[in-house]
Amino acid sequence: MDDDSRKDRWERLTEIPLGLTSVLYLAAYAVRVLAHGLPTGGQDICLAVLFAAWAVFAIDYAVRWRLSGQGLRFVRTHWLDTLVVVLPLLRPLRVVKVYEAVQRRRGEPRLALYSRVIVYAGLSVALLGFAGALAVYQQEHAAPGATIRTFGDAVWWTCATLATVGYGDVAPVTPAGRTIAVGLMACGLALLGAVTGSFSSWLLQVFSREGDEKPPGS
Repeated sequence: MDDDSRKDRWERLTEIPLGLTSVLYLAAYAVRVLAHGLPTGGQDICLAVLFAAWAVFAIDYAVRWRLSGQGLRFVRTHWLDTLVVVLPLLRPLRVVKVYEAVQRRRGEPRLALYSRVIVYAGLSVALLGFAGALAVYQQEHAAPGATIRTFGDAVWWTCATLATVGYGDVAPVTPAGRTIAVGLMACGLALLGAVTGSFSSWLLQVFSREGDEKPPGS
C-alpha cells in the first residue's frame, strides 16, 4: 500500500474522532472559563482535557505529515491543519468536517456547492464566535478598565466583530484580547467574502439560465 492510500485511509478513520475531540476541547474550555466556582480539581481536569486534545491534534498532524511524504510542502498545502495545531481558537473548526464525513458514510448525496459553502460558513461562524467569545471573556473580564465584563458582553462584541460592523460600545483593552480581535476580524472578512461570492455566483447562474430561455413560439 502506497503512502497516499495509507494517508487517505488514516484521514477517513480519524475524521469523526477528531471532530468529537474538538467538541470535547470546546466543552472543557467553556467550563474552565465560565464556571468560576469550579473547584481546583475540576479546573485541573479541564486543563488535562485541553492538553490531551492538543496532543491528539498534534499526533494526527505528525502522522499525516509523515504519510504524505511531502516534507515542508505539506505545511503549505495544509495550512488550516497547521493553524489548528498552533492556534487553540481554531480547533473547534474540525467539527465542520464531521458533517460531510457522516454524509459520506451514510451514502447520502452531498449538498450543492453553494449550499455547502453557506452551511460550512455558518457552522464556522458559530464555532469561531463561541470560541472567540470565550477567549476574549477570559482575557478581559478582570482587566482594569475593561468594557467586556460579562460573557454576554463578549458574545455581543464577537457578533459585531465577525459581522465586520464594530459598534465600538465594547472593545478589548488587553494585548491578548486585541490579538484575538484581529484574528476574528480576519476570519469574519474571509467567511463573509466566501458567502457573498458564492451567493453572487449562484445569482449569476440563475439569471444566465433565465436569459437563455426563449419565449414560446420564437
